[in-house]
Amino acid sequence: MKELITIIALLVFGHTIYGQTYNNFETDSITDSEPFKPSKTQFMIRGYGHTGLNSINNDGETESSYVGSAFAPIFLFKHSDRLMFEAELEFVLESNELEVGLEYADVMYVLNKNMTVRAGKFLLPFGTFMERFHPAWINRLPTRPLGFGHDGIAPSSGIGVELRGAFELGGPKLNYSVYSTNGPRLKDGSDEPEEAGMLMFQNFEDNNNSKAFGGRIGVLPFADSSTEIGFSTYSTSKVGTRDSEYEDVGAFLYAIDFAFVKQIPALKGFIDIKGQYNNSDVDDATYSEVHEDGDEEEYTFDNKSNSFYTQLSYRPTMASSDFLKKLELVGRYSNLNAPEGAEWEEQSDQYAFGLNYWLTWRSVIKVAYQTTDSVGGHDGGGTANGFFVHWAIGF
Repeated sequence: MKELITIIALLVFGHTIYGQTYNNFETDSITDSEPFKPSKTQFMIRGYGHTGLNSINNDGETESSYVGSAFAPIFLFKHSDRLMFEAELEFVLESNELEVGLEYADVMYVLNKNMTVRAGKFLLPFGTFMERFHPAWINRLPTRPLGFGHDGIAPSSGIGVELRGAFELGGPKLNYSVYSTNGPRLKDGSDEPEEAGMLMFQNFEDNNNSKAFGGRIGVLPFADSSTEIGFSTYSTSKVGTRDSEYEDVGAFLYAIDFAFVKQIPALKGFIDIKGQYNNSDVDDATYSEVHEDGDEEEYTFDNKSNSFYTQLSYRPTMASSDFLKKLELVGRYSNLNAPEGAEWEEQSDQYAFGLNYWLTWRSVIKVAYQTTDSVGGHDGGGTANGFFVHWAIGF
């Protein structure tokens, strides 16, 4: 940990010294007839963090704990008007350990006003939640909807190359993205038998030389950009490891997303509606299960999953009271359906309700109640009720 902090400090300090030296060299080298041209390079650190209290009752057993602070610095470097670099680290205290992760790190080049290309590890525009709304100070609730995150069916990031941009259509607008990544990896059950058939999206090295291809088209049909409808796909012909019996197993995923954000005078505030449907279809395969007596049994299942969430929030920004203007009511419903017959078969429904207080436009205190009813899953199902108090800030 100390080594990582030292490296980050040296990078920041080194960039500052380099910039000063380079600018001084340029100033000393120019002639009286040549005007001074300052460097266009810029460096910025942004990010977010959050902490709070979680109290969860799972079928009569309550676990209550203050959750350790999470810190996610974002490093932005602008080399020129066209060439840029971005990266996000994530430091999280979990299970009495400090976990460090690289959310994304990619280089971007602006081809023209309608096209930008980027390469590296980037958040995938599969729907909108993971790319736009997952940071703690942007997500209106302390938790993520079902289907996202660990054991989720929606991809969050990938390593590859992407072309993205937007077009004005004389009132309406259109944004797009097409990309190729290493693609997900199929869990065959050799390491974790209970997860055989699941997709692992954190595939840093391609395990079969078959790339995944995806894209998203978003349409904003109204001139005020209050509404957006998006459609995403993500597919690959191979998710199994090369030269294994699962090599030719393929996968096709798609998502539909919707957003509506507008201030409505009759309601004296902003209405924010969001939703996303995810669908995952993985080719059928035969897996092995070893029983307690040592006998091995082969089984297969229709490997199709889906998840959905819809969220509504209201903030009375036109109220006469300054206190009421800072309040926000939010409600969310989400569900997840994992394949019947799989070891990780699950049908879950979740309701979450929250009250937020905005200290500033990027610092919020969130109080929420959440209930989840599940059948199957890693925990065997049941009802889990949670109470959360979180404080998130973006900087």
